[in-house]
Amino acid sequence: MGSSGFSWTLADHPRLPKGKTIALVVLDGWGEAKPDQYNCIHIAETPTMDSLKKGAPEKWRLVRAHGTAVGLPTEDDMGNSEVGHNALGAGRIFAQGAKLVDSALASGKIYDGEGFNYIKESFATSTLHLIGLLSDGGVHSRLDQVQLLLKGSAEHGAKRIRVHILTDGRDVLDGSSVGFVEILENDLAGLRAKGIDAQIASGGGRMYVTMDRYENDWEVVKRGWDAQVLGEAPYQFTSAVEAVKKLRQAPKANDQYLPPFVIVDDNGKPVGPIVDGDAVVTFNFRADRMVMIAKSLEYEDFDKFDRVRVPKIRYAGMLQYDGELKLPSRYLVSPPEIDRTSGEYLVHNGVRTFACSETVKFGHVTFFWNGNRSGYFNPELEEYVEIPSDSGITFNVKPKMKALEIAEKARDAILSGKFDQVRVNLPNGDMVGHTGDIEATVVACKVADEAVKMILDAIEQVGGIYVVTADHGNAEDMVKRNKTGQPQLDKSGNIQILTSHTLEPVPVAIGGPGLAPGARFRSDVPNGGLANIAATVMNLHGFEAPEDYEPTLIEVVG
Repeated sequence: MGSSGFSWTLADHPRLPKGKTIALVVLDGWGEAKPDQYNCIHIAETPTMDSLKKGAPEKWRLVRAHGTAVGLPTEDDMGNSEVGHNALGAGRIFAQGAKLVDSALASGKIYDGEGFNYIKESFATSTLHLIGLLSDGGVHSRLDQVQLLLKGSAEHGAKRIRVHILTDGRDVLDGSSVGFVEILENDLAGLRAKGIDAQIASGGGRMYVTMDRYENDWEVVKRGWDAQVLGEAPYQFTSAVEAVKKLRQAPKANDQYLPPFVIVDDNGKPVGPIVDGDAVVTFNFRADRMVMIAKSLEYEDFDKFDRVRVPKIRYAGMLQYDGELKLPSRYLVSPPEIDRTSGEYLVHNGVRTFACSETVKFGHVTFFWNGNRSGYFNPELEEYVEIPSDSGITFNVKPKMKALEIAEKARDAILSGKFDQVRVNLPNGDMVGHTGDIEATVVACKVADEAVKMILDAIEQVGGIYVVTADHGNAEDMVKRNKTGQPQLDKSGNIQILTSHTLEPVPVAIGGPGLAPGARFRSDVPNGGLANIAATVMNLHGFEAPEDYEPTLIEVVG
């Protein structure tokens, strides 16, 4: 790249000194919304975050964390931890999963690519299997994309199609699964009318079947494998609509945790196990909950559970889910090529970096932060620490999670003097917020605030600087709302709990004894988003950001 004049060397900032230790804290799922009884951040005792807010407008402000600010197609698209950390780390806005897939489907380019041509080789004699989340939530997948892929696959020669559905209830309302299955069944009936053998073959709830992440619980993936590949599950039905309706009748049943089921014919035989010669596509565009199933489908050498039978298949992901592992090796849509991330620049400029979270968000503060890249840029200058998350329980059971352990690691890293940047993710607001348990989410927010205090106290001791922000909203609004903003009620008159992310902006606060006098937030970047934080942090390290980065949020006056 030398011939193009490119250099990793960053110019010195004219007004801000180098050498200050910076704590960069990301509160996961911590947005800003009106205070009411469904705003767990408001209800919780959060004296540290409350005190930071008093620094507005010069030391505290809001930034956008959803929609086009993080590369998603529309302002109705909720942010998520993956695109949020991509934006935080990259300093620029890249078209993200859903947007890339939308574009490839709209142009038809998806059908010309290597990935589709690879699976297409199975169409003449074998079955095309589609596996993924059946939902219009837009976080992991979207129903309309699945509909287009079904139609396009049939038009490009698929004669036998089986869909293996995973019900949502997390990014969309619980109970909405029935409607999604009915829509899909209607589309499949249309394909059958054209002579294509198309039907649903298996299903189960996303948190219980297939969609585990970060190797938390391989049993989840095994349940999916057994149903999708082996055609074995504890429940058998002749219709997917009947399956979902019946399984939802069990006490405490919800879409997220529906048990696995297979669809059988009149003779009780599964209609669509995956066999030799078949093509398989996992159609989620979001990576984190597809990596484990991708490994089970792609790796010959695999020991996480007994696969019993390993069919020789042609497998492709909707996207490549892990760029470093090259997993899967075939994919229908090429990922955003995120280059020159802030982390890579800073390491090239000698900034020693420590990053830490617990398992459920460790990948966000490392892999996603670094542009969907695993590993270190320079192991001599970086240290990444993962604290194992609780497993085998839902996070509302232990809402404190590992926040204090993460804060202790950060504190020790700050006080050690070995690092210039100490970066953490505190997952509580998001992971506990997703359970819909308001009481537990209040506890989660309180402990996250305590963790922030521990880190800020350490920064105080070393004369450093802090940047406290979030990746998207969640815990600040735990109720579904109608068009007037009032809580929405179900048929029984109960409020409908919101378990998903939100469209709310998130805070960013700067401070600490090392912050140069006169450094403050600018007032001329009113629509700033997460991507603006990278240039801001580079400035606080004493460097100018690259010219094509989103503008910094800070200025130095006086």
